[in-house]
Amino acid sequence: MRLEGENFDGEAGEEEEQKLVVGYALTLKKKKSFLQPEFQRLACKKGISFVAVDVNRPLSDQGPFDIILHKLLGKEWSEIVEDYQQTHPEVAIVDPPDAIQHLYNRHSMLQNVVDLNLPDFHGRVGVPRQMVIMKDPLSIPDEVAKAGLKLPLVAKPLLVDGSAKSHELFLLYDWSSLSKLEPPLVLQEFVNHGGILFKIYIVGDAIKVVRRFSLPNVTKSQLAKVPGIFPFPRVSSAAASADDADLDPHIAELPPRPLLERLSKELRHRLGLRLFNIDMIREHGTRDVFYVIDINYFPGYGKMPDYEVIFTDFLLSFMKSKYRKLVH
Repeated sequence: MRLEGENFDGEAGEEEEQKLVVGYALTLKKKKSFLQPEFQRLACKKGISFVAVDVNRPLSDQGPFDIILHKLLGKEWSEIVEDYQQTHPEVAIVDPPDAIQHLYNRHSMLQNVVDLNLPDFHGRVGVPRQMVIMKDPLSIPDEVAKAGLKLPLVAKPLLVDGSAKSHELFLLYDWSSLSKLEPPLVLQEFVNHGGILFKIYIVGDAIKVVRRFSLPNVTKSQLAKVPGIFPFPRVSSAAASADDADLDPHIAELPPRPLLERLSKELRHRLGLRLFNIDMIREHGTRDVFYVIDINYFPGYGKMPDYEVIFTDFLLSFMKSKYRKLVH
């Protein structure tokens, strides 16, 4: 590591030599949304520089790096990072490829929440009832009936592979529409939640929560009148922010902080990840019944308030912690 003492306190001036080099391997879209000018200016002021990794050259021929930050899909890239980690144990990989893989299957992703089996602690956290459909669309209505799932249902592609299609979600109101779906997929019971979703950003130990508009409640009369399959609108956009909206306080109230701290700590440990977000809803008509409906690796932090300060602090404190482990 290229350290001058243990100076990772973020007090370096802009004219000082950079103390922390972060190599990044991101798609062009992710790079644009994450490495925004204000973020890079603050990072430079705190002694952090970002260097693009050339995926067409051997990783060992590049650097030297203190941290490698990445979000690229594919077995080849995962093997490159894992091999590099073996030969460069002094470089921090954020996050390990094998840990990230767990979030690319929508069923096993949420199974991590189920397995936590968290006690009632400032509220209850679970996942909506769900099942996996691997093949034969014509058999889906019978399989769903046997499983006891109730309408309406949310249909999601089983695997997250970075394509636009893997993010296409649908809402189904009637049984006959089930046979029109394309497996493999996950079917999840839709839980009425007052049209508000909580996005919980995790950056190391830091937690930031924002409200996003989501689908409105579905009534029994709508179930009877509205057959078919309907595309599920994306709610990740900052334009969908509900933080400044005039909302019913019972719906807008954020999940209790102690509950979020407990959940994020347990998931960080179970997943082995430091950068992810949790999509959570509150069951309509309750105050303390919550459901996790999605977990994403390295989400759109550029949409998170104060992400510049939170992320630079994370990089500095993470490196400081790693350095102390090495010297001890």
